[in-house]
Amino acid sequence: MNKIYLMTAIVLAWSYQTYGQTIQGTVRDRFQPLAGATVRTIDQSAGTSADANGRYELQVSPGTYTLVASYIGYEPVQKNITVAAGETATLDFELTAAQNLNEVVVVGSRGAPRSQLTTPVPVDVIDIREVTQSAPQVTLNQILNYVAPSFTSNTQTLADGTDHIDPASLRGLGPDQVLVLINGKRRHTTSLVNINGSFGKGSVGTDLNAIPTAAIKRVEILRDGASAQYGSDAIAGVINIILNDAVNSLDANVTTGAYVSKNSEDGMDGENVQANASYGVPLGTNGGFLNLSGSYDYRNYTDRGGDYTGTIFTDYNNPFPGEVPTGVDITEQELARRGLDRDYFSGRVGQSANRGGSLFFNSAVPVTEEAEIYAFGGLNLRHGEGAAFYRTPAQLTQTNATIYPNGFLPLIVTDNRDQSLAVGIRGSLGEWKVDFSNTYGQNAIDFSVENTMNASLLTASPTSFEAGGYAFTQNTTNLDFSRFFKDVMSGVNVAFGAEHRYENYQIIAGEEASYVNYGKATQVGTDAAGNPILIPDPLGTVNTRFAENGSPFAGGSQSFPGFSPANAVDVARTSVAAYGDVELNFTSRFLLDAAARFENYSDFGSTLNGKLAGRYIFSDALTWRGAVSTGFRAPSLHQQYYSATSTIFTSGVFVESGTFTNDSRVANLLGIPDLKQETSYNYSTGLTSRFGDFKLTVDGYYIRINNRVVYTGQFGKVTTNPTPQEEEVNRLLDQANAGTARFFTNAIDTETRGIDAVLTYSTDVGGGRFTGSLAGTFAKTNMVGDIHSSALLAGRESTYFDEASRIYLESAVPQTKGNLTLSYDMGPWDFFLRNAYFGKVQEATNTLTAQDWYSGKVVTDVSVGYTFNSNLKLSIGANNLLDVYPDKVAAANSGTGRFVYSRSAQQYGYNGRFLFTRLVFNL
Repeated sequence: MNKIYLMTAIVLAWSYQTYGQTIQGTVRDRFQPLAGATVRTIDQSAGTSADANGRYELQVSPGTYTLVASYIGYEPVQKNITVAAGETATLDFELTAAQNLNEVVVVGSRGAPRSQLTTPVPVDVIDIREVTQSAPQVTLNQILNYVAPSFTSNTQTLADGTDHIDPASLRGLGPDQVLVLINGKRRHTTSLVNINGSFGKGSVGTDLNAIPTAAIKRVEILRDGASAQYGSDAIAGVINIILNDAVNSLDANVTTGAYVSKNSEDGMDGENVQANASYGVPLGTNGGFLNLSGSYDYRNYTDRGGDYTGTIFTDYNNPFPGEVPTGVDITEQELARRGLDRDYFSGRVGQSANRGGSLFFNSAVPVTEEAEIYAFGGLNLRHGEGAAFYRTPAQLTQTNATIYPNGFLPLIVTDNRDQSLAVGIRGSLGEWKVDFSNTYGQNAIDFSVENTMNASLLTASPTSFEAGGYAFTQNTTNLDFSRFFKDVMSGVNVAFGAEHRYENYQIIAGEEASYVNYGKATQVGTDAAGNPILIPDPLGTVNTRFAENGSPFAGGSQSFPGFSPANAVDVARTSVAAYGDVELNFTSRFLLDAAARFENYSDFGSTLNGKLAGRYIFSDALTWRGAVSTGFRAPSLHQQYYSATSTIFTSGVFVESGTFTNDSRVANLLGIPDLKQETSYNYSTGLTSRFGDFKLTVDGYYIRINNRVVYTGQFGKVTTNPTPQEEEVNRLLDQANAGTARFFTNAIDTETRGIDAVLTYSTDVGGGRFTGSLAGTFAKTNMVGDIHSSALLAGRESTYFDEASRIYLESAVPQTKGNLTLSYDMGPWDFFLRNAYFGKVQEATNTLTAQDWYSGKVVTDVSVGYTFNSNLKLSIGANNLLDVYPDKVAAANSGTGRFVYSRSAQQYGYNGRFLFTRLVFNL
């Protein structure tokens, strides 16, 4: 027993010696505490982050330590301290802002990082850790949508795969005209091409929501053409995501909430849970680290649809005794007989259901005093469930009364897998900095369709199908060199490098029943009585199975036909590039940056792009900046090789529309030109200023894009006196189970004009810290010149580039956005208020009289937070506190009552008020 007491005493004494000492203090600049500042021992044996009041606390063993305090945009500070056994020692830090400003950015220049007021082009810097402390939004797309006015993204509805991957825009241009980087390395795009009724139709973007916010330190948004610097497709700009590198600190948060709105089902719906965690450990004693971050996301669906006003039942569904059905509408009688109401058949119009998780890492390990190996990447898995349009019993060719007596609501289910890995080594070779890296990324989406059927199989039809999917792989290898010549003028930075990129795109076929029409046959002759001899043939042109009204049954899985072997592709291409960049600091005030990039694509030839940017500091209060550049974007592999038949809702009816490649026989017969590259010209100029506690940036720009790739309207069958050529087109459409044809093509030229302004202010007041920002943007895109078509398309230009496509391009997202954000921190309390303005938008439709405009709206976000101690904080708040909805649609755009709000022209969504609670842990 005495031995046990002795051992216990030894353990307690050891624990006291090891953990009984504390170093505490605050980190601030001369104005304010620096929440989130990093404090660590120089050997990284211990480290932590400052709380909302700038306070930190470290548990250490007795001894002498060198502590380093650092924060984004500030010069790090080192101090020494000795701690005796059982002592609580105090060590405060006051940091000095780099170049006397707040944010330092690395994107936009190959030279040394600069403040956002001294960069030659405009850059927004978003501290994700700070934003996620108070703002209601939890996904990266939505965070940026509310924080950065030049960025636009919204959740779509009834748009198949696009329901689960939000298309995003920068400066009003397409999702495929912005380049996304992670830690300065190119991020892969998704495998999804947007083909249904949504902004970004016909484009391929990057899935920002695949990156957990816990993994992100900050986001830099370069609002300027950067093709000559980072890649030929950076026409609208660059989004650079800097990953978390903190160590010895567990940062976690859990956010839960729901829509509590006047239109919520049963008063509350769209329940949401997101859990994030990040933890880092030092690797070695020379600054190496490994940071792991993960997230879990759950999102329930919402429904903001109206009561369906169309025909639900006809007399085919319940024939009158002794009478031959003729298709008479008997909806009201039948609803009463079956005890149903119209709301039952409205479907689901709102956000899709989604659940999934992510795991990311960021790491670096010094191998010598002059070099380090680094690696980062992650995995994201998401399972989504989105609804399609309800199939009513009256739609005889798509339903079966034995399987679905009251029709059915098809569900389109996606399994989205995203993975990436970057590995590299960087260091010094003499006076040169060298960075050699390889970045791999892949996105794959598998589709299944549930609660549906293949009507051509009659009562033998399954009710769920594996519909196939997509995969896109990208591998990028970079070798970069840079050197700063400090003795030339006021400094000259020279950078050059090379890049090799490999891309692979695949479409994977689904199961046979998901795409085949089993009611098709081919006539091979006639019998002795003159009757046709038919053999079953999915590619045949003779229909053999008919609904009661005499129309042929539809084939494939209803709402989302699967991909057939004819759609399946496995294609690849490569590109090689070389770039050079010279940054000349003629004086400490005058900077000139010149860049050029040569790129060669294996399928689109070569391009040479250039950029010239300048900056002149007139005084501490006024700086001018400007840039001119060219750009080039080769059509994506998706746009070149995507083909499929999909169900779309057009002018109140369902249409099976086939997408055909530009080298297909259908394209040749219709006169669709071959795809070629987009080219662009980008001009920008602006002023930045700092006066007292105020900072102001104002930047204007003009972007011209020639031969812009768009997705055409629908070319239908010609049934009245068709020519032999038109008869062949009809036959090819029949073989694809399609009634219309669409293509990707270089149809138009566009011009975009815009202006961005940002004003920020911060000061100490009333014992706390007040921060405010006012930001706004105006961006207007217009088609210029004639539609580019061929002689065979003469007279069909309005189909080649239709009105709906024009509106999606020009005015389906707000041309004007702005936000006023106010925050106040005082002691353990913090308060957040934001009013975001989303400008007017237009209904994207080919019906001229129905192209309605919807007025601008203001959405109010609020939150209140309380910090209990350095480890725990609670916040509560709301997005859209006042429950503001967009304007309602007119009857012509309601889809026979299905839509109360527009599904094509979206400002900020239409889910209403969202209430949330968030717990933040720091250990």
